[in-house]
Amino acid sequence: MKVSLRRPFRSLVASLFLVGGVFASDEEVFLAPERFIADAFGEGGAPDVERLWLTTTLKPSIKSILGRDYPALRLRYWQRGSRTAWILEEIGKVRPITTGIIVDSGRISALQVLVYRESHGWEVKHPFFTDQFQDAQLTEGLRLDQTIDSIAGATMSVDALKKLGRLALYLDQQVQDSADS
Repeated sequence: MKVSLRRPFRSLVASLFLVGGVFASDEEVFLAPERFIADAFGEGGAPDVERLWLTTTLKPSIKSILGRDYPALRLRYWQRGSRTAWILEEIGKVRPITTGIIVDSGRISALQVLVYRESHGWEVKHPFFTDQFQDAQLTEGLRLDQTIDSIAGATMSVDALKKLGRLALYLDQQVQDSADS
């Protein structure tokens, strides 16, 4: 009698891929958002949270940056002087990437992946990638003024972080302009 191992073997392989896919797509927290905010402002502690309403005036530029409408009516941010801190999310391939961004005097002083939920592209969490955003500014055309190198296999995650960097700089401009008025 001939026993076929083909069917049990296929079932085992399919099960391993299914289980592996579940673990690979789990959320990975690198830094709690509240810790990021506390660290952003140092010893003096975090300032009170403020809110920026996404008005009809802001929405066209936000849509230009993201390629879609932002799904919130308002965004929370923290500010002390010329420094603002933002916790923003953008979809990588299928799941959101939570990112903390500090803007100081119109330049990104830090960009850090806080929570990563995708199964691919996780390389964007490392300083070798995020350090490229240091000192980036926003041009008049709502682009970053410096080149951010891509990572093979992480294109969508890279694009998501570039969009978030641009968005944080744009939102910071709006907050600073309203403080000057």
